[in-house]
Amino acid sequence: MNLLEEQSVEDLADLLYNFLPGSGNSRTAFPVAAATVQCEDFWDAGSKRPAIVHLLSAMLGHRRHKFGSLILAIVRQSMTWRRGRGEPLTRDEVIRLNEILLRLSIKIPQLNQPDFLNSLHQPHARREDSARPDDTRPTDEVAKGLSQRLIGLYELPPQRRGYEYERFLTDLFDAYGLTPRSPFKLVGEQIDGSFKLYGETYLVEAKWHAGKTGQSDLLTFAGKVAGKATWSRGLFISNSGFSDDGLKAFGSGRRTNIICADGLDLHEVVQNRLSLVEILEEKLRRAAETNRAFVPVRELR
Repeated sequence: MNLLEEQSVEDLADLLYNFLPGSGNSRTAFPVAAATVQCEDFWDAGSKRPAIVHLLSAMLGHRRHKFGSLILAIVRQSMTWRRGRGEPLTRDEVIRLNEILLRLSIKIPQLNQPDFLNSLHQPHARREDSARPDDTRPTDEVAKGLSQRLIGLYELPPQRRGYEYERFLTDLFDAYGLTPRSPFKLVGEQIDGSFKLYGETYLVEAKWHAGKTGQSDLLTFAGKVAGKATWSRGLFISNSGFSDDGLKAFGSGRRTNIICADGLDLHEVVQNRLSLVEILEEKLRRAAETNRAFVPVRELR
């Protein structure tokens, strides 16, 4: 395969990961879909994502004429399996699937029919006049307290700082009306949590370390987000910011499913009492337009 095909296979693996289970089901699973087109020999039992990559790569390299049939079998089984889980296959997922397939010069007519696409679930669809989240902003006293706590974190010893950072993030999102679904939790050297905005789930990972965050941490978090429900997105917070090389490498050849914020972003939000909802919306818009995971608040204003 050439580089474009290899990247397309990686993107397909990310997208298809939540379409079906890798095993444990005799009616709807990746090996079952492969068997329907007589390609079960290309499915490697083991870790799910590598097995998907191997299946797709082998099909492109050796049985390209059956690639479209395999994808169609996966979609058909996914419609049944996902509906049974209460997470129906979405229109956005199939549209994204069609986009990646076109990069491989593959078009599946059944997946491009307007009637079929319009029949699929659209979790993000909402009326223009639908209620927006409350534009909650903290009082001057609360904002001042948050700002002082953020600055004070730099003076704390590492272990205590981790726990105080956890509390700060929980209180920060609560102050702006984005109450986390559960309190942020310190796990090792990072803080994990999640919140909802417009009904969409955002996973949060926050790290406090001396050096700038590079490509490796971003890829790991993006993979974690991709492994959750397909409509999940991610917010990565790094107090020290992100390396230019890391951001450039992370955004090269892949569609970002995360947005990023640094310590200065958080400081500007609380210090200037900016709307956190509007800041997140603008970061999401910039990411969609430019594929830049990190656009600092100072560039958004």
